[in-house]
Amino acid sequence: MRLSARVDYALRATAELAAVADDAGAARSRPVTAEQIARAQGIPPKFLESILLQLRRGGIVHAQRGPEGGYWLARPAAEISLAEVIRVIDGPLAHVRGQRPEQLGYQGAAQALQDVWIALRASEREILDLVTVADVASGALPERISELAADPRAWS
Repeated sequence: MRLSARVDYALRATAELAAVADDAGAARSRPVTAEQIARAQGIPPKFLESILLQLRRGGIVHAQRGPEGGYWLARPAAEISLAEVIRVIDGPLAHVRGQRPEQLGYQGAAQALQDVWIALRASEREILDLVTVADVASGALPERISELAADPRAWS
């Protein structure tokens, strides 16, 4: 799986916003400026601005202009999956040559590849839908994720 820099930055920005949400898990505590997020995560500020605009249009964050302005999560972080953020930024999870796996037409000996790509997408979804922005921000990942990451084969 290859994730774009936009997705990486979007996930880091949403985790940063989740970290400042109040203890009750409310979506909003105080607005955080793009500059604060960029500085905290080492993200180029101009690039982050366009990512935050996409996240706002996708319903992940809200924004407020002005001296008290900034960004905050549109919903509690526990209700925002990593998959949702990825889809807002880059579209559907698994594509082969720009097409959805079910739209591919393999022939002969390669026919089973379509099932492999569909299974890969299902596996990605299973993980990315399971993990929320709150999980990432708190560092308390679901047990299944921790098990997978603890397997030495996962690191090579």
